[in-house]
Amino acid sequence: MSGIEPRLKTGIVVQAALRLATAQAIPMVVARRGDGDAGAILIKLNQLEHGFTILAQTRTLEGELVWLRATGAKPVDEPAADTYIARQVKRDPDLWIVEIEDRAGRPIFGGRIL
Repeated sequence: MSGIEPRLKTGIVVQAALRLATAQAIPMVVARRGDGDAGAILIKLNQLEHGFTILAQTRTLEGELVWLRATGAKPVDEPAADTYIARQVKRDPDLWIVEIEDRAGRPIFGGRIL
């Protein structure tokens, strides 16, 4: 048996996050649907007056799901966030874009934020 762990399909992960966000009264929408089986996820996290953070899904060498602050340590304005997203979609047409509006900055999806 190989060391590859089975992973949930991206579409299922996104649907579960939508349900969790709804249960917590956190506005969340799927702005772009990518590959339903294995597409990566970008989160556009709108922290209202604090600005936007883009979180990019990745895995460590050990296989742990983590999120990188793709636009840097501090929030950016919306045009900067949208420019980053547009570049990534051009590079990866299978990418999912999920927008979350939450002043507290909770990403909803599991995994550490680096």
